[in-house]
Parts: sequence; C-alpha cells; structure tokens
Amino acid sequence: MKKVQNEVKVRFLSASENESFSRTLVCGFALSLKPRVDELGDIKTAVSEAVTNAIVHGYRGTVGYIDMLLRTYDDRSLYIKIRDAGCGIADVKKAMEPLFTTAPEEERAGLGFAVMDSFMDKLTVKSEVNKGTTVIMIKRIVGIDGYKTEKSN
Repeated sequence: MKKVQNEVKVRFLSASENESFSRTLVCGFALSLKPRVDELGDIKTAVSEAVTNAIVHGYRGTVGYIDMLLRTYDDRSLYIKIRDAGCGIADVKKAMEPLFTTAPEEERAGLGFAVMDSFMDKLTVKSEVNKGTTVIMIKRIVGIDGYKTEKSN
C-alpha cells in the first residue's frame, strides 16, 4: 500500500485571481517529486481547469469557498482534490463530454473535463445538485530522475 509523504489543505475564495494562486500552490507542492517541466505544465493546466470550473460554473455569479487537498505518495504520485459547495452538476457524464457547456452564451469551449482527463492519469468527478462538485486527479510523476534513467539506457 502506498504511503503519504506529504499533505496540504487550503481553502480560498472563488475569486478569479485565486485560479493563478492554485496553480502556483500545486506546482510548489509537487516540486518534492522532482517533476519534469512538461509534467508541471500538465498539472498546472488541469488544476487551472478544475478551479476555473468551480469559479465560473459552481459559483456562477456568487462567491464561495474552494477547498484543495494535495498529497504526495511514496510511489511518486500526486493526488489533487478540488471541491466547491456550489450549484453542482445534474449529469456528470454529460458534463464530461467534450464541448458540452452550461454557458453557451459565454465564450466557453466546454473542454475543461476533457483537458483534465488528458493531462492526468486518473480523473474522478462527483457532484450533487445544490451541494457542490468534487474533482479528484492523480498524476504519477516520472520526474527528472526517471528522465535521466530513460536517457542513459
């Protein structure tokens, strides 16, 4: 069984400026796993999409809290849980379809979940109407050490 190496929990307001804060936080936290630059890019993009979804869709026109839980494990995996207590999603399966959006009048592409899924090893979305949404993402980090090993073989 894998063992937790480190963990951090943070709560912040669903203000648009906190989207960049969440990216910075997760990247700083992930540095202990010595990720490659492309891995950091994947993580930043996925977290950005999840937090933006919470701000734009979960708390549409209102302000609430976003909870973020980050963990690193001894198998070099990064666990990211992002939760809001917003309006929730009635049909998660439909919402995860590429190009689906609940705000077609806005200039939104409806690719958030597809992007998260493509950049992470595992994506789980749970939601309940009027109670909020939880996004869990896991990424196994090959890292700089893994890259050197691959290059030397």
